[in-house]
Amino acid sequence: MKWLSGTSIRIRRQTLILYGVLILLCAGSMVFVFNNHAFYDTPIAKVIRVEPGKSEEVTDTNGNSDRLFTQRMIAELKNGPYKGEQIHLENTYSLSKAFDQEHRAGDELFVYIAGQAEDSHVLAGDIEDVKRDYYMMGAFWLFLFVLTVVGKKKGLFAVLSLAINMAILVLAVELYVRTGVNLLLIAAGLAVLFTILSLLFLNGFNEKTYAAILSTLLGTAASLSVTLLVIRLTDGNGLHYEELQFLTRPYETVFLAGLFIGSLGAVMDVAITMSASVFELWEKNPRISMDALRTSGMDIGRDIMGTMTSILFFAYISGSIPMLILYFKNASPFGYTLSINLSLELARALSGGIGIVLTIPIGLYISMFFVRKKRAES
Repeated sequence: MKWLSGTSIRIRRQTLILYGVLILLCAGSMVFVFNNHAFYDTPIAKVIRVEPGKSEEVTDTNGNSDRLFTQRMIAELKNGPYKGEQIHLENTYSLSKAFDQEHRAGDELFVYIAGQAEDSHVLAGDIEDVKRDYYMMGAFWLFLFVLTVVGKKKGLFAVLSLAINMAILVLAVELYVRTGVNLLLIAAGLAVLFTILSLLFLNGFNEKTYAAILSTLLGTAASLSVTLLVIRLTDGNGLHYEELQFLTRPYETVFLAGLFIGSLGAVMDVAITMSASVFELWEKNPRISMDALRTSGMDIGRDIMGTMTSILFFAYISGSIPMLILYFKNASPFGYTLSINLSLELARALSGGIGIVLTIPIGLYISMFFVRKKRAES
């Protein structure tokens, strides 16, 4: 009992130290982003006073009405050769705030300095963008704290895995842009790396992880193969690549590479769920028969199949809602609006859904293979 008590105290002390370090890092990073103006080349100005200007009603040919507002602002420059001086800015925003936004005192803005205003020694300029790094940093630390509180050690490993995967993705995109290597080969390599790194970081080196890795890779490959076969058989009819045509690269290849990476997350989730469930059933009852294990595994797969496909569908479709509203408000035909905005999103959702469904039996039988192997060894 004393040994257990000592272990508990040591773990509690380590947890407190971890939280203390995270709080110090959070405070330091937040102080930095609120005072990092000197690190930017673009002039930054902090709004100190806002004067409301005129407003007017506007109506388009389809009867959609909006109201435009004008703001006159005085801001203080926080960096550059004019640091400490005031600058006059003007902002026009709409009531809908579709492509613009209202500014308030305290906002920090990236500005272009046009020079001195007429008949005045005060600087004048234009607004280029909003400085949002402190919001992003705050959101990051909130995410990290929640992940750490819920996931403990695994939560930190998840963040580390995410950071490594992001770095690999950036390097891979840079490689493609500079060298023009086949993008599908890059996507395949990324899928393998992401799967191995993510699952090994979170679950360690064991049979459960190996089963999940194999299931993820086979499920993703099967999903992409089925999707590619359907696209080839239908000659891509119904797919509208207009949103990708600004690219100077083959947009169909870019779309397929996106399918590869996009379906990977959902497939990986299903694979580790199936693997963990099968191994948990076997560990709780080592005498369980293979038939019972298969039946229980399929029941678990059917339970998660519907929710996972729904999550994938809504995740893809939700990004198109603003464009759907814009098209409908401008009297675009219903069928045209859906096909032009949802064809690629539906294809992505269906491809991921196929991967989810195929991964359930794949993950089940691969996990059963490893269970049978462990049972034979023991």
